[in-house]
Amino acid sequence: MKRKMVCALLMMVLLATPAFALSDAYKGNIYEVGKLKPVDSVLKVKVGEIAPGFTLPAVSGRKVSLADYRGKKNVVLSFVPAAWTPVCSDQWPGYNIVQELFEENDAVLLGISVDNIPTLYSWTNQMGHLWFEVLSDFWPHGAVASRLGILRSNGTAERAIIIIDKKGIIRYIDVHDINTRPPLESIILQLEKLRK
Repeated sequence: MKRKMVCALLMMVLLATPAFALSDAYKGNIYEVGKLKPVDSVLKVKVGEIAPGFTLPAVSGRKVSLADYRGKKNVVLSFVPAAWTPVCSDQWPGYNIVQELFEENDAVLLGISVDNIPTLYSWTNQMGHLWFEVLSDFWPHGAVASRLGILRSNGTAERAIIIIDKKGIIRYIDVHDINTRPPLESIILQLEKLRK
């Protein structure tokens, strides 16, 4: 009960405030995209299917494959549309606040964008330390997003959360309104279901 109260408090704080305090210099580099069409793609995968495999370069210099986690960890894929944009710049640092909840649910988070590595390197350095791998789906451009059916007509990815269990089966998909941050409590709830 105590853990649930702490989780609820964390969620309320996270949803009520920006994930981190942006410096004026950082704020000046955020590109305002304005209101976008909420969803602009057609999903190609379904809950209950085996997730298509992929290997992508990470900002850390590693190559990360979905297969690396098979039989070891649940995987949360967090796709964001573009570096240096307001909602994306708030979403990923927010996951730092709840890292422990991912760990408790035996899950790893992989952040994915269609931006190239130098752009992601610069952007994530400005955010501060992120505990999870940030991957580039830049070349072939948006290939992983396209295979999943979450590549928008303008070449960016949807804001999407896909949860994959240890067996490689897709257990949750949220192709979210691109203009808003997906609720963290939904992600944690889905991970807790996998643990039971």
